[in-house]
Amino acid sequence: MSISGDQNNPYGQPQPNPYGQVPAPQNPVPTQQNPYAQQAMPQGQAGGYGYPAPGVPAPPVGPPTAAPVAAPGGAGRGMSGWLWAVGGVVAASAIWSSVLFATGGFSSEPSPDLAGYAYTGDLCADTSMTPFENAHFKTKANTGTASKDANPQHSGAQLKSLDTMTCNVSFEQDTASSSAYSSTWLYNTATLHRETDPAPEFADGYRSYEKQDTSVGYKVDAVPGIGDEAYLVTRKDEGSTSSSSYVILGVRDGWMTYQSTWSSYASSSSGGKQPTAAEVATMLKTSATETLKRLQNSRSR
Repeated sequence: MSISGDQNNPYGQPQPNPYGQVPAPQNPVPTQQNPYAQQAMPQGQAGGYGYPAPGVPAPPVGPPTAAPVAAPGGAGRGMSGWLWAVGGVVAASAIWSSVLFATGGFSSEPSPDLAGYAYTGDLCADTSMTPFENAHFKTKANTGTASKDANPQHSGAQLKSLDTMTCNVSFEQDTASSSAYSSTWLYNTATLHRETDPAPEFADGYRSYEKQDTSVGYKVDAVPGIGDEAYLVTRKDEGSTSSSSYVILGVRDGWMTYQSTWSSYASSSSGGKQPTAAEVATMLKTSATETLKRLQNSRSR
């Protein structure tokens, strides 16, 4: 039987529902999931590389979820033991830190290098007078009974940061006329520095004599063979009508500093021949060498 070409093909186009619009069922059967369909990605990853897929809202931002508390049992006991171990280490570290602080283990300050020197309450007793006596100078006799009239005069003090010692001696020349005016003094000081190293500033303290703006000139020379470093300061007295001299010897040995100063003046009628600056420098160096040896063997008095 042949089919006319004008007859519609029932399989070519969709046919209308002869029963009309079918209402949705009240209890629809859930759609079965296609096992071969692509699974939806979790929010925040649906777009790949952490970006949400188009049309999918980003997950809310909030505080992180608290870690679960360990339940009683073996795990809890293990955590407790670990905490006890950490606590023991912290306690031991605290005790050790206290010991270091108490003993100065954390201190960056260097220990004082006193080079064997010790404090003495009477520096005059340890000062060598022999070089001056050999140059015909003698200690002046006391002029009174008061302590201010004593000759030599000494003083000393022990403090936390340093110990200081001084000795002042008034000399007179054997051949000097009693009617003429003359004055000769020796000033000695010794300092034990206990908290600050004097080395960085010691040299400049004496070099500054040459740099100062003054009408009186000074010459500064390094002196080898005494302590760690030593300097000699000599005043220039060109054109002076009187016989006078002013010489300083400074010595540093470790954290000990020592200074010996000679100051003399004599009128032209005194009659005695005053030593030159070079002769005074020799006396100071000889006296300092012997005095420092004595200070290294002295004890508190």
